Amino acid sequence: MTNRKTLGNIQTQTYTMKEDLKLETGDILKTPTIAYETYGKLNKEKSNVILICHALTGDAHAAGWHEGDKKPGWWNIIIGPEKPLDTNKYFIICSNVIGSCKGSTGPSSINPDTGKPYALDFPIITITDMVNAQKKLLDHLGISQLFAVVGGSMGGMQVLQWTINYPDMIRNAIMIASGAYSTPQQIAFNAVERRAITEDPNWNKGNYYDKEKPEQGLSVARMIGHITYLSNESMYEKFGRRLQDKNDFSYDFSNEFQVESYLEYQGASFTKKFDANSYLYMTKALDYYDVRVNNSLEEAFKNIKSKMLIMSITSDWLYPNDHMEEIVRALRANNVNVSYSKLNSEYGHDAFLIENGQMNYILSNFLSHATVRDVMSSNIITIDEKYTVKKAAELMLKENKTHIPIVDNKNHIVGIITAWDLSKAIATNTDNIDDIMTKDVITCHEGDSIYDIRDMMQKYSISSIPVVNDENIVIGNITSYHINNLLEA
Repeated sequence: MTNRKTLGNIQTQTYTMKEDLKLETGDILKTPTIAYETYGKLNKEKSNVILICHALTGDAHAAGWHEGDKKPGWWNIIIGPEKPLDTNKYFIICSNVIGSCKGSTGPSSINPDTGKPYALDFPIITITDMVNAQKKLLDHLGISQLFAVVGGSMGGMQVLQWTINYPDMIRNAIMIASGAYSTPQQIAFNAVERRAITEDPNWNKGNYYDKEKPEQGLSVARMIGHITYLSNESMYEKFGRRLQDKNDFSYDFSNEFQVESYLEYQGASFTKKFDANSYLYMTKALDYYDVRVNNSLEEAFKNIKSKMLIMSITSDWLYPNDHMEEIVRALRANNVNVSYSKLNSEYGHDAFLIENGQMNYILSNFLSHATVRDVMSSNIITIDEKYTVKKAAELMLKENKTHIPIVDNKNHIVGIITAWDLSKAIATNTDNIDDIMTKDVITCHEGDSIYDIRDMMQKYSISSIPVVNDENIVIGNITSYHINNLLEA
C-alpha cells in the first residue's frame, strides 16, 4: 500500500504576469502564465523560502499528491515534513519553466495574437529566461530573499543562473548533476533527439495541434534521452542481456531484449504527457547554455555571494564528475563558500531522483550548517547618536521595533536602544539618548552559526542582536524569531 503520510493533496496554482516578459534574444513573450506549487508555510519575515528548479521534462508538481494520482510529485523523497527540505521549517516553491507544456506558457499555449497555439511562433527561450520568469513569480508573491535554491540536471543550470543573475537574493544554492555549459556530446544527443521529432511525418513544422501528433518521433527522442540518464551498470543490473517473454533469439528485427521493450515503453508513455514542440525548445535551451565569460568560469562566478553545494553522481556520464569539479575549482578561485559531494550510485544521471538515503544525508548536512547570513534581516533601521529620546521613541513606534542600533557618522555601532531603555528615560526624565542607551553591545557576524547565536541569546536573555562586518559597521539584524523559524518550527 502506498504511504501518503507527507503533504497530502496539493493544488497547482497559476500566475499570469500583468506585463510582458522580455527574453534574452530581445523577443517579447506576452503576459506569460507560470504554473507553480507551494509546500509548507511562509514565515512572517519571508526568510524561509526554498525555490525548487525542475529538470528537462519536469513540472511544478515536486511533492505531495494530486487527486487521483498513482504516485506523488517527482521529488517527494526529499520534500515534506521532517525530510531534508522540511516543510515544517521551509516554504517550498516549485514552478514550471516557460516553454514547457505543464501549465506554464509554451509552444502549445494559445498565442494571443492569433487565437491558435504558438507552435513554432513561440520565441526561443534560454535558461536565463526561465530564471527571470521565476523571479517575476517571486516578486508577485512578495519574496525578496531565498534561503535556498535547489535543482538537478536542467534545474541545476537554473540554480547556477540564479546565483549569477541575483547574487544578493540567494543565501544557499544546491546544484546537482548539472553543468555550467553544454558540451559538444550533450548538444549532439539533443540534436539527434530533435531530428527524430522533426522527421516525423506528423510533425508538420510544428502545426499538429489539431491533427495527428508526431508521437513516433517524440517517442524515439525520449528513448535516446532516457539512455543518457542511465548508466551501463544500472542497465546491466536491471536488464542484462535477458530476452523479453522468450528463451531463444528470433533472428529478426522485433524487440527481443528486455532493454528494448523497456525503452519502447518509456517512449510511448512519454508521448501521452509531453508536447513535442516543448521538447524541441527545452533541448535547445540546454544547447545554448554557457555561463562562461570570455571562455572563463572564474570570470563568470566573480559576483556569486551564496554558499553553495555542488553534487555530482559517480556513474553519471551525461554530466560527469570532472565537469562539476571544474565548477567547484572556479567557485573556490572566487573565494565562494562551496562544498562538493559525490553521490555514490550505479543509477547514472537519474540517481538524484532515486537515491533517498544519500540525498537525505548530503542535503540535511549542508542545510543544517545555517549561519546568521541565512536568516538575518538586511533591512536594518539605525539611528544617529545625536538623536533625542523622543525622536527615537517615535521611530521605534512607527517601525514597530523593540531594538534599534545607534551608529556614529561612519555607521559604526556605538550602542543600542531598546523599549526597556525608553522606560528608563521616562523614569529618569531625560531626553539624552546617551544617558540610557546600552553601550556594551553584543554583536555577531554573518558567518556565525545560528546555533551559537541562539545559545548567546539564551545566555544573555536578549531577543535581538545587530549583525556587523569586520569594520564594525551594522549590516543587519538577527532576532530570536528569525532563528526559531528554522530551529524550532
